[in-house]
Amino acid sequence: MTIGYLFSGQGQQFAGMGADLYAQEASYRDVIDQASDILHHDLTTPAVVEDPQLAQANIVAFSVALHRVLAPELPAPAAMTGLSLGEYSALVAADSLDLATILPLVVDRTAYMNEAGAQRPGTMSAVLKTSAAQVEAICHQVREQGELVYPANYNTARQIVIGGSAAGVAQATERFHAAGIKRVVPLNMTVASHTPLMAAASRSLARRLQDVVFEEPSVAVYSNTTARPFAQLSLRDTLVKQLVQPTRFDLCLTALCDQGCDTLIEIGPGDALSKLAHKNHPDLATAHVDSVATLNQVRHALEEVHG
Repeated sequence: MTIGYLFSGQGQQFAGMGADLYAQEASYRDVIDQASDILHHDLTTPAVVEDPQLAQANIVAFSVALHRVLAPELPAPAAMTGLSLGEYSALVAADSLDLATILPLVVDRTAYMNEAGAQRPGTMSAVLKTSAAQVEAICHQVREQGELVYPANYNTARQIVIGGSAAGVAQATERFHAAGIKRVVPLNMTVASHTPLMAAASRSLARRLQDVVFEEPSVAVYSNTTARPFAQLSLRDTLVKQLVQPTRFDLCLTALCDQGCDTLIEIGPGDALSKLAHKNHPDLATAHVDSVATLNQVRHALEEVHG
């Protein structure tokens, strides 16, 4: 078994997230207590878990705490990736950043994205049963007509998220429908992440990262922006570009397979990434961990492998 880790992005958090793990797992509890001290908020209280201003920090703390539980029990991973925010969790897991640095940083990242979204409101939709070439062509056509819309997330060969102004996404949706693409699913977003509409956030993040010290990752962490492993010298620039350039999660999954990974474990809320992994590479074994029940499933599977 050769393991790769997937770290969850935004949008998958749920009510009561982590309460069962906090009650049962001492190492999980230690990380959440540390995160609460760093943020000066009690991450075990529902009001804090559900606070949209702390959503990114909650997901990172949750994911890092889960990794702390899993790491001693699983073989060392061959590689890791995350979706957008999940890259920050992966970088902590790979010892490039510590929790005390990352949590205030992602709180600020949230604020930068919200400010940019207020200046240039946006929305996003998932386009299903399409192709990259078709999405790129239609977005280009709409931009030529004066409205803003861009490919934002390349999730699979047949599922691509677009983002832009409300008018731009609406016009692109009309064109997809006219081309026979019936499923264009609006997402619950008020910002157009991973598009040029996030330029102000990207500039703010660049300033914020000037004094952040990164270590070389101890495990290959594949960037959604470049589809290559993060490197210490270019880490800042890559994270800055991530806000305005599309994610290539599809290519990151291929890279993990090329590293020999035959089992991918999603760490963090939800199972969206493990489902995408299975769609991209049906022969992969996948699992997700976001509760005591799913943690025990992985433990049981590991026992069966090792007899």
